Amino acid sequence: QVQLVESGGGLVQAGGSLRLSCAASGRTFSNYFMAWFRQAPGKEREFVAAISWSGGSTYYADSVKGRFTISRDNAKNTVYLQMNSLKPEDTAVYYCAVRSGDYPKGPYDYWGQGTQVTVSS
Repeated sequence: QVQLVESGGGLVQAGGSLRLSCAASGRTFSNYFMAWFRQAPGKEREFVAAISWSGGSTYYADSVKGRFTISRDNAKNTVYLQMNSLKPEDTAVYYCAVRSGDYPKGPYDYWGQGTQVTVSS
């Protein structure tokens, strides 16, 4: 099985920054994507960003383009989400996920437990 553990969530003021980390362990895929999703209270879970583990190609939701950056450290089996210029609407539980295949969109098979991000005004 694949295990994903998120960390780095917390409370930050609007306009501030936060960096989330997701450490992966267990099953290894030759071609896979890791992604960040988020879910605010009373809302559906939404896609935030994804990265190809081998190639490094990145994908972002329009709502976070220019503010968030997804990156990876292959040696540490860790994916990061650098969040800048945070807004109150970014408040949500952020989840790390992984899927195998040639495309970043579609069903994700493994999920972390999530980490809370709260942006105050």
